[in-house]
Amino acid sequence: MPESIRIGDYVRSPAASGLDATGYANTGEFELSDFLTRWDSLHDDALQVMPERIHPTARIHPTAIIGEDVIIGPGVRVHEFSTVRKRSVLTAGVSVGFGCEVTHSFVGENTVLGHQVGIGHSIIGADAHLSANLVIAAISLWNYDMRVPVKEIVLHGPGDEPPYRCATSRFGGLIGDHVRTGTMITLGPGIAVGRHSAIAAGVCMGSAVVPAASVVRSSAPGMVIEPRRT
Repeated sequence: MPESIRIGDYVRSPAASGLDATGYANTGEFELSDFLTRWDSLHDDALQVMPERIHPTARIHPTAIIGEDVIIGPGVRVHEFSTVRKRSVLTAGVSVGFGCEVTHSFVGENTVLGHQVGIGHSIIGADAHLSANLVIAAISLWNYDMRVPVKEIVLHGPGDEPPYRCATSRFGGLIGDHVRTGTMITLGPGIAVGRHSAIAAGVCMGSAVVPAASVVRSSAPGMVIEPRRT
């Protein structure tokens, strides 16, 4: 298990989203646990310097709900009955399908969220495509009271090495650039998926690190992670 997870090894920093004067411009330079602990203050600082919280070229359906602390970049589309809330950022060119819920998440440039996608406390890379009926959970099932989570999220490797500690009780996933997923998938809490990876339909997996350019698929009695064929 890596002692450190650098966000830039998974997700590139935004370049065309009007975030140059904010901490989000340097997202890739952060170590994951450091970013997670500083995320709220970083976002609040960004709100103070953004000339416009929602770019005028964004297209938001009248039935969508957008939180007052959400940042939306140029060319974003949010479709019917979707909710984007709690310090989320949709960077340039993001498309959010109908019936989605995006909570306290950063979504990279030109990424597509299919219909009925739910992501919480997650960092999604650029040019990713998350298909319909995908959920990234952010809170451990093993909390005594899930409304007030206290159990720290950790990521486990394949061996006996100590887990990577996220220093927070709320973290969904770090999903790399160009990741693609099938439908009916549940990820997290606590997962890191490397760039150019694919996750097949029906996978349920959390607390794991998936190397770049991998394929994850279901195979009784567990998951199989193998190199992606080019």
